[in-house]
Formats: sequence, structure tokens, C-alpha cells
Amino acid sequence: MTLTLLISAIVALLIITAGLLFVPWSGNRSVSRDVLNRAFYQSRLRELERENSAEREEMVAELQHNLLDDIPQHSESAQKPLSRWVLAPGVAALVIVSVGVFWKTVDLKKVLEWQEVTRQTPELLNRVMDPNAPALTMEEMARLGLGLRTRLQDEPNNIEGWMMLGRIGMALNNATTATDAFEHAWKLAPDNIDAKLDYAEVLIRSSDQNDNQLGDKLLREAVAASHTNIRALSLLAFSSFEQQRFGDAVAAWQMMLRVLPQNDKRRAVIERSIAQAEAQTSVDNAPLAVKITLSPEAQQSMAANGTVFVTVVGESSPVPVAVKKLPVGQFPMTLKIDDSNTMMPGGSLSSLHQGWIKVHISQDGTPAVQSGDWVGQSALIKFDPAHPTEVTISSRQP
Repeated sequence: MTLTLLISAIVALLIITAGLLFVPWSGNRSVSRDVLNRAFYQSRLRELERENSAEREEMVAELQHNLLDDIPQHSESAQKPLSRWVLAPGVAALVIVSVGVFWKTVDLKKVLEWQEVTRQTPELLNRVMDPNAPALTMEEMARLGLGLRTRLQDEPNNIEGWMMLGRIGMALNNATTATDAFEHAWKLAPDNIDAKLDYAEVLIRSSDQNDNQLGDKLLREAVAASHTNIRALSLLAFSSFEQQRFGDAVAAWQMMLRVLPQNDKRRAVIERSIAQAEAQTSVDNAPLAVKITLSPEAQQSMAANGTVFVTVVGESSPVPVAVKKLPVGQFPMTLKIDDSNTMMPGGSLSSLHQGWIKVHISQDGTPAVQSGDWVGQSALIKFDPAHPTEVTISSRQP
């Protein structure tokens, strides 16, 4: 419809312009001037006839002479009228230039395709909504997405339309389209559980950590509102597992098992997922092995008694995450430290990926380093339960 109006307007303007070029702008101005001059001559002549002046004959002759000078000699100076067909090439050039500019600035093929897609949108929507209709091909999906975008420009508050466009974006693996469409739907109806879960699903699959956090927040809100929402629990478990929060993933899957019927086929998949998460948790909770050795100087001057403090510090904070205390024994000494040695309630050594291991041999049994105590520290390392970390005590606190 828009293209038809545009073409109609262009054609109308061309017709008007061509008409203006062919208007017969005649030379009637000169004719009107002759009439006025003759009228003036006759009026002046009557005035002279009423006068009895001796110079009347001379004045009449002068008046006639002036009239002859003012009236052009058409037989000699009149120009032949210009033929209107001389303007035809100009009109043709105007039409050609207008069509050329229109063709260059408007991709007519794409516009026609877009109009065809717009006409097909209702039919494609009906096929999507009909479970018995043939499934749409990827090309038809793309055409439906274009048609929906066009419709949503006129219906920006159509929640179902935005949600449908988001699902098409996911089917086409177009994350940008899906995210933008689901965000529109969620903002229009923040309490709509389907809009919230659709938006959360595309967020937790994003590579952006901020998107993951927002998606996780929306899922927790959905689960808090309904503990029996299978889709919300499933997405929350997936999000937690992807972010390596295996305990949260197990908890969400266990809630699903309590909701699902005993004969539901999904139970077997969920149970396998729980076993996988628990196995991963046991690996993450494996204790760190630390091997402590003494430098030659420390062996010679260290007292036979004392207390060994082993401290684990993460890279993001100097506050110790875990500390283990044991008496001085035979060196080299190997020990294990795990979540049971964490300093703060709820703290997790297994959540650390890298940091430092510090060893301090205290003479008076206090954890604070005193003058004369021997200390050692590892380099910044990635914590790997499968490989012991070796720390050499080689320096003395001044």
C-alpha cells in the first residue's frame, strides 16, 4: 500500500510538471498594449478637436507619429510561435531521470518481496498455531519473522507478537532478535510468567555474565512464585550447572523429582543429571594436598617444637579462606586441607580456582607472625587436588 501511494504521487507530480511545460503562454500582452494605445490616441484626438488652437494640426500630426512609434510592426518583428513539441525531449528527460532516481534509491525487488511476506504473515501464523499443519521451513520462519516485525511496528503493545518473534529468533539461532523481542514482551508484562521465563532462558544462554545474572534472578523469582513450575525449575538447574553451582543445580532437580509423576520419562534424565552434578561436586570438594619442605638454613636453626599454620588465600582478597594448624613434625611434611578448614561459616575452599598457600611456623603457637618465625609462600597457582602444592620455608621474619 505504501509503495502504491508513493508511485501514484510520483506519477501525479510528473503529469503536473509536464502540463506546466505545455501551457500555452501566448503573446496576448502585446495585443492588449495595442488596444490601450489606440484608446489613448482616440481620447487625445477628441480633446484636440475641441481646441481651436492654431497649433492643433501640428499636435495631431505629432500624436499620430507617437502612436505609430509605439505600435510594433508585426509583419516585421513578430516571432513565429514556438512549437510545443519542442518541449517533448525535456519531458522525456524528466521522466527518465525521475524513474532512474526512484530505481536507484528504492530496491524495488526487496520492497515487493517484503510486501509479499506481509501478505503471507497471517497464513504462516495460522500454520504455526495449528499442531496438525506442516512444520515451517527455516526460510518460512525467516519470512514470518520479517512479517511479524512489520506488524509489531503498528502494534508495539502486542505481547504475544513479541513472544512469537522471540521464539522465531531462537529457532533461527538469532540471539539478538530473540533477546530484544523477549525483553519487549517482559517489559510490557513483568508478571507474565511465560514472558519472564522466555526472557530468562535467552539470558542464561548468553555469553555475557551480566545477562546470566539477570536471567538467574528472574528464574529465582519465578521459582519463588511457584515451586511446582517445571520449566522454571529446569531452567534454574541448567543455569546453576552452567555456572558450576552444582549444589543449587541438584536442589532444583530434586524439587522437580518431587513434582513429576513416578511414571514420567523425564525422571530418568533428571536422575542422571543429579548424579553428574554430585560427581562434579565431589571432585570440587577434594582436599588440596600441600607438601612443606625446609631450606638448609631453616633446618639448622629451627626449634624442635612449634606450631605449623597453613593458610589458603584467594587472589581477590587477602583474608584467609582456610587455615589448618598442626604441630611441628618431621620434614618434608605432607598434609591435606579442605572445606572443613574454612574460616567463615558457609565458606568454600572448593569455590577457589587460584591463589596462594602460605606456611608459618610459630614459636609461641599464635597464628600471627612474630619476629623470628619462619615463613614460606607459594607462587600464584591454580588449585589442583590431583597435584600437591610444594611450599618451601626459607625466610625468617625480622
